Amino acid sequence: MFGMPGGIEWIVILIVALLIFGKRLPEVMKNMGRGIVEFKKGVKGVEDDVEDAMEKDPEKLEASNNSNEKVETDNKEHSKEMKG
Repeated sequence: MFGMPGGIEWIVILIVALLIFGKRLPEVMKNMGRGIVEFKKGVKGVEDDVEDAMEKDPEKLEASNNSNEKVETDNKEHSKEMKG
């Protein structure tokens, strides 16, 4: 019922896209492709940063996780904030 469009659906989608964007369609698709590439680069960069942090000093990550625990003092909850 729902899934990837078939052959005729793709033709209808392309006709609608041509009607909406006209001559600008190649430019729109090019910019959309650039946006997707930039998004993937950003995600890859974050993944690399996380992997590097895990490889360099996993004990430091555990310490930072422990510093964010809630501490109860005088019947009020306070969160420690790591400053550094």
